[in-house]
Amino acid sequence: QVRLVESGGGLVQAGGSLRLSCAPSARTFTMYAMGWFRRAPGQERELVAAIGWKGDSTHYTDSVKGRFTISRDNVKNIIYLQMNSLKPEDTAVYFCAAANVAADPRTAGAYSIWGQGTQVTVSS
Repeated sequence: QVRLVESGGGLVQAGGSLRLSCAPSARTFTMYAMGWFRRAPGQERELVAAIGWKGDSTHYTDSVKGRFTISRDNVKNIIYLQMNSLKPEDTAVYFCAAANVAADPRTAGAYSIWGQGTQVTVSS
């Protein structure tokens, strides 16, 4: 079974940066739109950022615009989430996911393949 594997989470002080990476355990997702989600304690999972399969279209939730950047390297088959100016409210488990072909990656319902998640904790 194909899995997505996230890495790069950790503990950082407010104002700091982290870069998350996501790679599939098998097969390639270069033709799929990809997204990063997060789930904070007691909250619903939310779509943070999404990127088209070519990497030329991106989407961000309002709370991270200007601070987070999603990108992909289709040669290495890795998706990144660069997170700058982190805030305590960014604390969550972050998941990467692959969107269904032809689905709108700006919608949470478009995704059907998920990673296990990586914890990001931002201290104040």
